[in-house]
Amino acid sequence: MSVLRKDFLWGGAVAANQLEGAWDVDGKGESVPDHCTTGSAKTPKRVTATIEPGTLYPSHEAIDFYHHYEEDIALFAEMGFKVFRTSINWTRIFPTGMESEPNEAGLAFYDRVFDCCKKHGIEPLVTISHYELPYALVEKYNGWEGRELIGYYMNYCKAIFERYQDKVKYWLTFNEINAGTMAFGALLSTGTVKGFTGYTNEIPDKPQERFQALHHQFVASAMAVKYAHEHYPQFKMGNMDCFITSYPMTCNPDDILLNQAKMREMNWYCSDVQVRGEYPAFSKSIWKKHGVTLKMEPGDLELLKEGTVDFYTFSYYMSNCVSADMSKETTAGNLAGGAKNPYLATSDWGWQIDPKGLRWTLNEIYDRYRIPLMVVENGLGAYDKKEADGSINDDYRIDYLRAHIEQMIGAVEDGVDLMGYTPWGCIDLVSASTGEMAKRYGFIYVEKYDDGSGDLSRKKKKSFDWYKKVIASNGDDLA
Repeated sequence: MSVLRKDFLWGGAVAANQLEGAWDVDGKGESVPDHCTTGSAKTPKRVTATIEPGTLYPSHEAIDFYHHYEEDIALFAEMGFKVFRTSINWTRIFPTGMESEPNEAGLAFYDRVFDCCKKHGIEPLVTISHYELPYALVEKYNGWEGRELIGYYMNYCKAIFERYQDKVKYWLTFNEINAGTMAFGALLSTGTVKGFTGYTNEIPDKPQERFQALHHQFVASAMAVKYAHEHYPQFKMGNMDCFITSYPMTCNPDDILLNQAKMREMNWYCSDVQVRGEYPAFSKSIWKKHGVTLKMEPGDLELLKEGTVDFYTFSYYMSNCVSADMSKETTAGNLAGGAKNPYLATSDWGWQIDPKGLRWTLNEIYDRYRIPLMVVENGLGAYDKKEADGSINDDYRIDYLRAHIEQMIGAVEDGVDLMGYTPWGCIDLVSASTGEMAKRYGFIYVEKYDDGSGDLSRKKKKSFDWYKKVIASNGDDLA
């Protein structure tokens, strides 16, 4: 008998800018990803100020979910999805982010998507802003550094809340909002890259801009949650963090303290604000370390208190270690790497595989906040090989997901209130970090390649039927 709740939300997760394509169709404006070129694990993508003729921008077509959504959602339904985590492209609704009235063609597209989900008995879980800031807001305001974005974000929220009030119950205000605590987040999350046209791994770090932008995102999130609670009491509003689990490399007290500081800055700083409604006591030490002085308006702190989320969601892919010894071997990771853990295997991209870390993480989060949790991203990016008969035998993905689901169930047995699980990239899509298609996560293979070729046909991988069985048994049958 499954220990998971009977209404457990099994499903999968994607982001609009990584799969929709149709980047300039039906009035859509340009977003930051539309200015990102293709890249690879070895060659970083570029961000260009203008769209260069003859240059490949993978988000422009992606996997063309815009024209394949019915086929794709039918495949999700065949697997038994209870929930589909997706996002809305801000620039489909407000092409520059600054319009007074929404774009009807954009609104109508998501009507069709959510109606299709409902037809198949799938609950949409919608991320309002998932790494797709309107490019015009970067050019004019340096992204979220400009406080003006709070008002534009609220215009956007009000439009989609009103339109989809009977179609969407679960909302997340920002994707991996804590990316803003890291230099890399300036491009993905805060949009504080005005005038920058270089490589993503060479972004000049400006902590003052990033942390100021984060404050504006916190206020915007709180305002959206408060507004939703007041006007649409049926909504459930959540946050979303990229949880970068880390362990002290040794029992050396220097490693212990260094890891505590890293966990606080990377994982607890943002969620303390969104769940507890206030900046944690250690915030001042973080601001001092980075030379940051936040500008706050009267009423900001009160708003943070009034706009706390109903449930906590996060991505979990890996863990790493923290060491005061700078000579230790390091490893790559999702947004952040660290010292290599000798007890763990690694993925094709060098990410350490740590299923037990998910159990530890779930327990830590639930002990701290005591609100329902949901794992909304987890998965294995890998080079999938097609066999001579066309099959894709991704047993490595099944092994990865099985091990993580086992530990997730263990956390529930520990007492964690877990709502659901949506593995990342349930259908192959463009990688946010590298801009490549070769890094595949899906249960569904898409004929699309890094050079832009491919007929976009869909094919089930071996993991498709395995996950279907897992959902049907509510996690009891993981064989």
